Amino acid sequence: MQFLLALVVAGPLVGAAAALLPAPPGLKGKSPDQAVLRHGVTVTGVILLAAIVLALGFDHAHPSKMQATTDVSWIPALGVRIHLGVDGISLPLLLLTALLTFLCALYSYFKMPAGPSPKAFVALLLVLESGTLATFAVLDLVLFFLAFEMVLIPMYFLIARWGGEGRRAASWKFILYTLLGSVVMLLGLLLIGVQAGTFDMVALATDNGRGLTTSVQVVAVLAIGLGLAVKTPMWPLHSWLPDAHTAAPTVGSVLLAGVLLKMGTYGFVRIVLPIAPDGMRTFAPYLAAFAVAGIIYGSLACLALVRPGSKGDLKRLIAYSSVGHMGFVLLGIATMTPTGVNGALFANIAHGLITGLLFFLVGAVKDRYGTADLDTLAGATGAALYGRAPRLGALLAFAAVASLGLPGLAGFWGEMLALFGAFEPAEGLSRPAFLTFMAIGGLGTLLTAAYLLLVVRRVCMGGPRPAGEAAIADVQGYEVAAWSPLVALTVLAGLWPAVLLSLTDPAVQRLLAGGKS
Repeated sequence: MQFLLALVVAGPLVGAAAALLPAPPGLKGKSPDQAVLRHGVTVTGVILLAAIVLALGFDHAHPSKMQATTDVSWIPALGVRIHLGVDGISLPLLLLTALLTFLCALYSYFKMPAGPSPKAFVALLLVLESGTLATFAVLDLVLFFLAFEMVLIPMYFLIARWGGEGRRAASWKFILYTLLGSVVMLLGLLLIGVQAGTFDMVALATDNGRGLTTSVQVVAVLAIGLGLAVKTPMWPLHSWLPDAHTAAPTVGSVLLAGVLLKMGTYGFVRIVLPIAPDGMRTFAPYLAAFAVAGIIYGSLACLALVRPGSKGDLKRLIAYSSVGHMGFVLLGIATMTPTGVNGALFANIAHGLITGLLFFLVGAVKDRYGTADLDTLAGATGAALYGRAPRLGALLAFAAVASLGLPGLAGFWGEMLALFGAFEPAEGLSRPAFLTFMAIGGLGTLLTAAYLLLVVRRVCMGGPRPAGEAAIADVQGYEVAAWSPLVALTVLAGLWPAVLLSLTDPAVQRLLAGGKS
């Protein structure tokens, strides 16, 4: 188990280095480009297989216990250790990251985005995977920060070199926002480590803030929370996200929405909630207020983009929808209750599956029509996917209704539990305030349904293909392979939420109780 977790975290880095080497003559296939893309599929496939074996070997009877742990000294003078481990909170995120990266590598093998050599593309994809997996596996504050930062450079280059129109400005905006937030976060992490005398996240969570004064906790939560809020992204620190999604290649958008945004909310759950509970209690009402503001803002922005004549971009609309969905995650965390935090973790996974599928589908629509402009797609000679590419239209409609939270699909449970958590927040938080936040969040679900159904109506409905017009390719074989797991898991998580909640709930209960079972 220790070896498997180390392989999952470090394996992609070895694969990235190997991707930059010349391919052996027997493995080149038709061309060196094909060889390196096949290498990316192989490495990410091995990492996914290792993550699945790790999950099968996980002791599901004790999901609150850190398992597959490695703890060795790294920088003794600073007390920094290479401490790895996985519990019921981090295991689903590890699996989600490994799955989405593999599907992106598989999709890229058949549909490589336009840009420089695939060597650099595959290497950056693998470095990105390693950094994300490490973020969810490390148990040392310094290592967490290093892993958190490790993903920025590869994502910057994926947007800047393989993105579309406006990629240079979008990539700079992404890197500047996230780096600025990370600098502030580092100060908060160092403050906790110095004041507590350790950077070990397990020891700090067990102490549950007893070794930190309230003033230290408040300052630390403010600093760390700002850095995490940028990555989440929380309104009003979200403005980098729509530009990054609009400019990024399809696989870049899938990974950005599917796993990178989860790093911010994971930091709130793993670091802020258990290590500085008094500081979190001070800021929880403000976090909830910003969360519901993001829910309403994201929904209204999407309604403005989907309006006829607004020249709204479909990728940009899905990006703004992420601001709203992540608002529910933050609302659940702000309640500081097991119900709310479990809902936040469930919504994290559901958002990764559903929004990852949405960006795959929007990328496919853009490839076929040469645009993601909603007015063009909804015009007289627009997409009309039900009549021209019925399987693609059906998948887009499925992803849309999953995203709006239809009961029986994955999007429903996380948002519902987050609202339930707001109905009865933790002791010391104002119940009238959180009831107000719950009501506003409930309004947000109605607005979400409105804009997603409008998207389906404008893009999917319409007449059959006019005579003489070139046919539009429906879903291809490689697209079925890349998208089917996301569809299946969205249905499975919706019909059987206990699969995920049985993992997260004991770990959340222990985390909120200060490491006590």
